[in-house]
Amino acid sequence: MKCSKMTLSAAVVSLLMSSSTVFAADTFKEDHPRRAEVNQREKKQDKRIAEGLKSGKLTQAQANQLQGEEAGVKAQEKAEVKANGGYLTKPEQKQLNQELNQDSKQIHSEKNPTSN
Repeated sequence: MKCSKMTLSAAVVSLLMSSSTVFAADTFKEDHPRRAEVNQREKKQDKRIAEGLKSGKLTQAQANQLQGEEAGVKAQEKAEVKANGGYLTKPEQKQLNQELNQDSKQIHSEKNPTSN
């Protein structure tokens, strides 16, 4: 099969343009405000769990359970992002935030059993 320089050049240019578009889209997706907010909340709650374990306010079993719930939210977020081409819809963000709110309350109640 014989390829002309023009055809080869066109193919290379096309490949470079498509890969740079994909890179730009991936960067935007990671930094998308709805996704960034959910990820920030997940990190904050993971930190609260680690602090509770370190301070002795949480047992290892409690921390494991809470971390499992957080991992479930993260898995759900990843699945939704994958299904939507890298983005979270507003309803998905709302659902994830509701789940994170419940997890946050549970972290608080586990760390502070007398304040219930």
